Amino acid sequence: MDIDARGPRFGAAVTTVVLAVVLITGNPWLLAWQTLAFALGAAGGVGRSPYGWAFRVAVRPRLGPPTAFEAPQPPRFAQAVGLAFAGVGLLGFALGADWLGLAATGAALAAAFLNAAFGYCLGCEMYLLVRRVTVRAQ
Repeated sequence: MDIDARGPRFGAAVTTVVLAVVLITGNPWLLAWQTLAFALGAAGGVGRSPYGWAFRVAVRPRLGPPTAFEAPQPPRFAQAVGLAFAGVGLLGFALGADWLGLAATGAALAAAFLNAAFGYCLGCEMYLLVRRVTVRAQ
């Protein structure tokens, strides 16, 4: 079943703010929260993430009916990619390699910003590319 395309974009906007605050403050606990949010979105789909829940409960009722839908698999894959980057960032902070924590967080922030501001989901594009390559390889 397809999902309201505004939901993942809302989640990306919240993620952008959270990751920007992580870069400004260097707060690993906030990055741990974002890592958990990515993990929930990757495991259960974007609707199961905290930001998906907030969209469904607080934002969507105030909007008109959705006009654009998308398959849930690409945004779910994008959550897994975000989880990988946030995990590396968290590991960097935990090991005292702040440069690694900041670099990985910055990469995740760039991807989230592209989705929030322009509706361009890098993780979704990666999903489609992987699907094309694996289908051709079979």
